[in-house]
Amino acid sequence: MNRGEKTYIWQQSDWPHWRYDLQALATPLAEVSHAQGVLAGRLADVGMTLRDQASLAALTEDVINTSEIEGEHLNAQSVRSSIARKLGVDIGALAPLDRDVEGVVEMVLDATGRADLALSEERFFDWHAALFSMGRGGLGRIRVGAWRNDAGGPMQVVSGPIHRQKVHYEAPPARSLPAEVTRFLAWTNTATFEPALIKAGLAHLWFVTLHPFDDGNGRIARAVGDLFLARADGSPQRFYSLSAQIQRERKDYYDILERTQKGTLDVTAWLAWFLATLLRSVDSAQTALGGVLFKARFWQRWAETPLNARHVKVLNRVLDGFEGKLSSGKWAALAKCSPDTALRDINELLALGVLRKTQAGGRSTSYELNDL
Repeated sequence: MNRGEKTYIWQQSDWPHWRYDLQALATPLAEVSHAQGVLAGRLADVGMTLRDQASLAALTEDVINTSEIEGEHLNAQSVRSSIARKLGVDIGALAPLDRDVEGVVEMVLDATGRADLALSEERFFDWHAALFSMGRGGLGRIRVGAWRNDAGGPMQVVSGPIHRQKVHYEAPPARSLPAEVTRFLAWTNTATFEPALIKAGLAHLWFVTLHPFDDGNGRIARAVGDLFLARADGSPQRFYSLSAQIQRERKDYYDILERTQKGTLDVTAWLAWFLATLLRSVDSAQTALGGVLFKARFWQRWAETPLNARHVKVLNRVLDGFEGKLSSGKWAALAKCSPDTALRDINELLALGVLRKTQAGGRSTSYELNDL
């Protein structure tokens, strides 16, 4: 990049004086606030146990998806167990500790569960150290718990093969980071005039634009956004996952981010996208809450029915969002039992009316939960 060119947003003379058309954002702001209110209303009508289960589901989705956006795939059971362990939520048997999982969970829970605490360099460094406890990122050893120093050249976001990489973004030089981060932290920790949801969108954008670490910037930027969303909600419990929605719309996310970072300080388009995506994440949470309530009704319905440990284990996996069709072979794998035992378990549940056969037969025979 020619250093005289103003290619990126941080090179603008008015950086970082964000501008946006609040009138143009009034409708999406109202829509998100209404959707959040509807979700909060539904949650107010359920007991604490179900609220904990709904929050556990949302946090699990958040941790899994904020990593998948960066191409890292975490084990869902390990994530769920880690969060349940830290929040004291009873989910029965817990998966063994997974170091890769623990760090992301710790960061997300600190950001959302302690959203009222000020952001600081030390807190960012703690998050970064939690993500990279082994001192390694995607391309080898990285500086952990410290700002990048650009020893290997400018921090760039690139794609494509090495011999013809496309540069999507170049971050501010490392030498400017102390002043840039100080300015960002002063804004985050001061009561400003922006509506709370607008501030969440700006905080996400501002941090990921600074790109202050060697690796992990996207995950930490989303944690910063989640912190401000928790402040906006006035609750440490999370019931929707913006990261999950971003993962579902990952291409659009990177497109709007690149356009914004190569644009002016008028970030109305970014905020409109952020609010629309947030609305869809809250709508998705309504569906997830329906699943939590269904699970509660299911176990209420069958509370007096004698079920063995394998029944309970596999049925909980199905209720938690089992992917694909439930066959006798999958039952055996999930329950860690023989095919004969799996078929006997399934036949017992068919006789009780807990399960029913799907329409497919023969080798495609599978089963599903009966209607309550």
